[in-house]
Amino acid sequence: MSDNKPIICITMGDAAGVGPEIIVKALADSELYQNSNPLVIGDAKVLERANKIVKGELKVNAISSVEEAGFSYGTIDCIDLDLIPESLEIGKVSPEAGHAAFKYLEKAIDLANNKKIDAICTAPLNKEALHKGGHIYPGHTEILADLTGTEDFAMMLTAPNLRVIHVTTHMGLIDAINKIEPERVHKVIHLADETLKRAGIENPRIAVCGINPHAGENGLFGYGEEEEKIIPAIEKAEKEGINVTGPYPADTLFFRAGRGDFDIVVAMYHDQGHGPIKVLGLESGVNITVGLPIIRTSVDHGTAFDIAGTGIADEASLKEAYRQAVELSPRKRIN
Repeated sequence: MSDNKPIICITMGDAAGVGPEIIVKALADSELYQNSNPLVIGDAKVLERANKIVKGELKVNAISSVEEAGFSYGTIDCIDLDLIPESLEIGKVSPEAGHAAFKYLEKAIDLANNKKIDAICTAPLNKEALHKGGHIYPGHTEILADLTGTEDFAMMLTAPNLRVIHVTTHMGLIDAINKIEPERVHKVIHLADETLKRAGIENPRIAVCGINPHAGENGLFGYGEEEEKIIPAIEKAEKEGINVTGPYPADTLFFRAGRGDFDIVVAMYHDQGHGPIKVLGLESGVNITVGLPIIRTSVDHGTAFDIAGTGIADEASLKEAYRQAVELSPRKRIN
């Protein structure tokens, strides 16, 4: 093991979904070992089953601590929590799998807090299974925020030629509009600016979406939400020297951002931001939680129960999420 390679922890997600399969397929690529040390937190026997499903040739090394990992290509080092029963049915919602997915993430956060790993890359979990397993969270992002004591955070999605950061995420549309306030919009603009500057963009061009069609068109649509909730935040951020403009109509803004007019779009609610990213391709989308004390990236797709167990799930999104975790990692990397 080389000390200046970051250790990237991959959490297995829901064991009944495609997570184990895409992990095994991704770690069959030697490129992931060139600049980093991959480490899985999950169940070793589930990874072994997934390896058979995808007809892989990797070995699984069941370990109990980071120090036991060999980080050698051809062997998957797995901190084995041994939570999944042999009888678990692939492709079905399971309380056991939901509880295990939570525990994998909890273990990863503990390792990150203790500086044992450098970043977390998450395979998908299932929200229904998570709830049935006794953990009432909307998803990964909220678990991470809760377990790290983080109040100001946001979900950023990336795809080829497009980055989107969200003011609100997992809530109904009426609730989301009620939650959009100038203070929150201003904080998300700041998170976007800070994140892209850390990524090497000196003066990020930030564009902000409106809420209503045509961004309200001067009060023609809606009840003045843009003037009340968004414009004060933009004006405040501009005075602070941030390169931000808007609010823009969402129906044209994503096209403009995709062609290169802006570096990132601030979306007001879940589907406003997720839709354009997913049109560009589920296989290439990456979810990054910003504002946390821990680096966390994720695939931008779900557990895909309909194809789990078939071995056909595409690992491209996981590999891209992993690469971005390496890029954001605080340790010096080997080029």
